[in-house]
Amino acid sequence: MKILITGIAGFAGYSIAKQLADVNPKLEIIGIDNLSRRGSDRTPPLIKALGIPYFHGDIRSQSDIDALPSVDWVIDCAANPSVLAGLNGNSSSRQLMEHNLIGTINLLEYCKRHKAGIILLSTSRVYSASELSALPVKPSDDRFDLQDCDLNGITSLGISEVFPTTAPLSLYGASKLASETLILEYGECFDFPVWINRCGVLAGAGQFGKADQGIFSFWIHSFKEKNALKYIGFDGTGHQVRDALHPKDLIPLLTRQIHEPNWDAPKIVNVGGGIKNSMSLKQLSKWCENRFGPNEVVSSLEKRPMDAPWIVMDSAVAQNAWNWNPRIGINQILKEIADFADQNPDWLKISE
Repeated sequence: MKILITGIAGFAGYSIAKQLADVNPKLEIIGIDNLSRRGSDRTPPLIKALGIPYFHGDIRSQSDIDALPSVDWVIDCAANPSVLAGLNGNSSSRQLMEHNLIGTINLLEYCKRHKAGIILLSTSRVYSASELSALPVKPSDDRFDLQDCDLNGITSLGISEVFPTTAPLSLYGASKLASETLILEYGECFDFPVWINRCGVLAGAGQFGKADQGIFSFWIHSFKEKNALKYIGFDGTGHQVRDALHPKDLIPLLTRQIHEPNWDAPKIVNVGGGIKNSMSLKQLSKWCENRFGPNEVVSSLEKRPMDAPWIVMDSAVAQNAWNWNPRIGINQILKEIADFADQNPDWLKISE
């Protein structure tokens, strides 16, 4: 079986490629990446060391996609993953849509031509930003906890697949939701298998930390390097909560989805660390203090657009359909990142 992994030089793409190759050496994996992310040029030698053919190309370019050999499956890990993309001046809205939507269209035409299945790594940010920002929360033990509520698609265990996906989402969220819709339509119209995995915050060693993307990695590396940090929004308390998912935990699900394309399961599932793997920035700071000693963290009343006090994924549908659960606990994830930070000082400068 042949598999194409897009965005293979990124954290998710490379992690998935390495783990899939370890689990099933008989898989023929190829990868493509345009290396647009700063620091990603360090990854191709690691990819080649795995014996995986690597194509320096851009999924926004149809001719680059046309040059790829035929495969049985595409695992789409290529994206601009920032919820602030197109808004903060670091990338344009046009670039965001080309990366996350035009790239999807090119991949779908490739899948149509080769009858290849596609698996999209989507995001929790397809859920309504206005609904998320209005979640009823209360502070408890240095974090926000969700109050009892009768909102559709959410409980104390997390956000389910039926939570609203109505606008506004963010330009990033809108691009991923549009990609989801196109993938479902192409799969139905042209008869190839599709799966969509809405991921929580991916985290682990070797992730390039940015505050609006790999928050756990960014925070730990910044603490280690004694860089000043800020609790932004929510009265500067640091109570905002996210769950963490190690990409290694995706491998059992991806393996089943590849080998069981006709399994009677929902096409869209949440895959996140869940409530047990959730933590606030304040709690993360305390963890870092115990590991690295004190560091300056100041409170800021600045507000970020599209921010939310509490995003935790409820993966019950994936559990019931695929017998899938995250197995790597948050403390193990944090320790892995911290150990990597000890071994790689100034890691943040690589991707600034």
